[in-house]
Amino acid sequence: MSIRITTLAATAALALGLAACTPAEQNQAEANTEAAADNTAEAAASAGDQIQEGAAAAGEVIEGGAMKAAQAVESGAGKMADKLEANQAEAAAEGRPGATAPTPQH
Repeated sequence: MSIRITTLAATAALALGLAACTPAEQNQAEANTEAAADNTAEAAASAGDQIQEGAAAAGEVIEGGAMKAAQAVESGAGKMADKLEANQAEAAAEGRPGATAPTPQH
């Protein structure tokens, strides 16, 4: 939005410059307007670069968080599977109805 405001200000400066009394004043107003337009373009490019860098950094943080969450889920699932297997083995050893001994994994 500030780029639009700057562009409008540059346009207004040009319009005022064209209404200036002397050709030298008109030339100076045009030069000032061109400089303002150049500064606006540089600011927009810089802002775009900063946004891109920020997005990349945010992506890395999100990816790292997702990796940690996946590892936590995997670890929790492994622990839960081990616990369920131990419970199943205990139930089978006690002869509970429906319990079957876990098969050994190779």
